[in-house]
Amino acid sequence: MKTMHVEEAVGTVLCHDITRIVPGESKGPAFRRGHVVTKADIPHLLDIGKEHLYVFDPQDGYVHEDEAARRIAKAAAGPGIELSTPVEGKITLRAEHDGLLDINTDALFQLNSVKDVIFGTIHTNQLVNKGRAMAGTRVIPLVVPEEIVAEAETVLHDNAPLIQVRPLKKCRVGIVTTGSEVYNGRIKDKFGPVIRKKFKGYGSTTIGQKLVSDQQDMTVNAIQDFLEEGANFIVVTGGMSVDPDDQTPASIRATGAEIISYGAPTFPGAMFMLAKIGDVPVVGLPGCVMYYRASIFDLIIPRILAGKDVTEKDIINLGHGGFCEGCETCRYPVCSFGKGA
Repeated sequence: MKTMHVEEAVGTVLCHDITRIVPGESKGPAFRRGHVVTKADIPHLLDIGKEHLYVFDPQDGYVHEDEAARRIAKAAAGPGIELSTPVEGKITLRAEHDGLLDINTDALFQLNSVKDVIFGTIHTNQLVNKGRAMAGTRVIPLVVPEEIVAEAETVLHDNAPLIQVRPLKKCRVGIVTTGSEVYNGRIKDKFGPVIRKKFKGYGSTTIGQKLVSDQQDMTVNAIQDFLEEGANFIVVTGGMSVDPDDQTPASIRATGAEIISYGAPTFPGAMFMLAKIGDVPVVGLPGCVMYYRASIFDLIIPRILAGKDVTEKDIINLGHGGFCEGCETCRYPVCSFGKGA
């Protein structure tokens, strides 16, 4: 901070508010702290008796808070992100389209470890709609040394992107519903309508549903038939527990699928299986998906549709935040379920 004559202060940044008083009429700020002085401001400043100003001079190697926020936000933003204009030094990052929010949380920690830089977000791996505000960034002081902004940019460029919105792939979904009681018509299938509705909400199309008994070969054949019909996502429902008649996990294995995970530390959703046949995801869904508004389905399926490589480690990480409290009125996704990972 230094003192400069008003006529020499063009391009510098005011360090304090400047008050204008009109006797008997008004008193208020004529210029706010952080204002960048322009040539047009000089007559007004002189009119209110300000011949000298306390300012920061960018030529001394400082960056104004608005410009610092712009540079950090621009370096952080990946596909699907739009930036606001600075408001009181803060830039807001919004979703440019519907999709899955994907945040590099390790890079976020590194960025917030840079002196005087702050970047706050909502939780990652959740569906967001176009226009939703998801993050904000600014620097703490009115101006910061250039080297601080440069350090933040280096962290972001080395870990790009920090934040992005991934569009969901529109898949052709095949549903295999297991269980002799459904196959023989003793009870009505309740899985199909739920799965169809959920995938339709994600922009995907269900190409068919096959009912099979508890015989392993029937399930294997149904999965293979869907692959031949061009399904690029297969859902197998029912028969996921450890009862002797529940053969779904064994049937998925019998197709030669690569098993990524069986069992998830989530309630509801513990008996979930994730597998792949080539590039086609195959999921085994437990019965809770029929009854709960939010379950393992809602935590994992959007990630797969968004093109994320879901690993066994990702499933294990669901343990933190994986317990649904069973609220009388479900508020998902505005709750903690699935937010730890």
